[in-house]
Amino acid sequence: MVVYRNAQNTHRPTKSSLTLVIKVGTSSICDEKTHYPLLGNLSRIVETILELKRKGHRIVLVTSAAVGTGLRRLNLNEKPGKLAAVQAIAAVGQGRLMSMYDDLFGQFNQPVAQILLTRNDLADRSQYLNAVNCLEQLLDMGVVPIVNENDTISVSEIKFGDNDTLSAITAGMVKADYLFLMTDVDCLYTDNPRTNPNARPVHVCEDIDALREEITVTSPGSALGTGGMVTKLVAADLATAAGVTTVITRGSRPESILPIIADEKGAPAHTRFVAKPQPLIDRKWWILHGLHTAGTIVIETNVGESIADGAARSGSSGASLYAHSVTKVEGNFVEHQAVRLVVQHTDNGVTDFVTVAKGIVNYSAAEIVRIMHARESDIIDSLGYKDADCIIHRDNMATSL
Repeated sequence: MVVYRNAQNTHRPTKSSLTLVIKVGTSSICDEKTHYPLLGNLSRIVETILELKRKGHRIVLVTSAAVGTGLRRLNLNEKPGKLAAVQAIAAVGQGRLMSMYDDLFGQFNQPVAQILLTRNDLADRSQYLNAVNCLEQLLDMGVVPIVNENDTISVSEIKFGDNDTLSAITAGMVKADYLFLMTDVDCLYTDNPRTNPNARPVHVCEDIDALREEITVTSPGSALGTGGMVTKLVAADLATAAGVTTVITRGSRPESILPIIADEKGAPAHTRFVAKPQPLIDRKWWILHGLHTAGTIVIETNVGESIADGAARSGSSGASLYAHSVTKVEGNFVEHQAVRLVVQHTDNGVTDFVTVAKGIVNYSAAEIVRIMHARESDIIDSLGYKDADCIIHRDNMATSL
């Protein structure tokens, strides 16, 4: 299978008015050593967004650099290791960062809005929909939403992990046509072009899983940032699953976005990840990417049964998951939390665990352990009550196969 190629991709948005999410990394905003803002880059980003808006497009900006900006403001040389200190620095830097954006956009009378998110904000369905409605309303009002993770209160359990992931989730929330991941290289390469002269550029990718097997992406990102090319592949996977065409290109040349979306010949180098032709619907997307995974339910395949057969029997292929299919429960979750559904498959003495779905449970971990071999009619005998016939209803399950 060819997973990267130089040919032009024909599966791309052609609407005259597009919704674009542009993610700008720390290395495009702050100098890695001095932490001073790169005002030239920021000005080009602002001018590009204004030009896109003049052409009728709707823009969401996802920005990093709260910590980098805070370090400069506090005259600190490097990011500390203590979480509370990093959160405090981010609190200082976020205000300064928004002030810079507001000043630059304000020169052109363009209103902006600050949106600070954690994964926990999206875990509740009503809060998720409120965030979606707020973003949509801002775009309808002609405002440029500026999104960042709320680093001041984020901890590992509720962090998106990096702003590449946040930008992909944001793109899914606003049903964007394009997600642009602006970075410090022209495009994705098969290896690090700085150390391997034989590294080849990847221009178009239609199969991210196959691509991962043929490239090497181990760079952790800059000293100030949290990402790297690995996180951009994850973001591209999330965004394309939601039907969003994803592009990696150089952050110091944001004006390249214009010829890329116009599909002009001679457009600057970039990598285009083709959107899935059948994207996940909104609720399924929210379950997979908006909810914190609180635990794991394991289904073991029968003798001679394939992983696909086990997944089908578990319910991840469209049916609900019932207690009699469960063989193991991991984690201390409660009802209405999200868990991953894993198929355990043993073949010739080798055991594999494959995640096949994610869903919202009707029972807690302790309750599932008590009823996991019971028939539906026996649940009330095992627990003394029955809140639901199944462990996960099919409407609350999203496949990840």
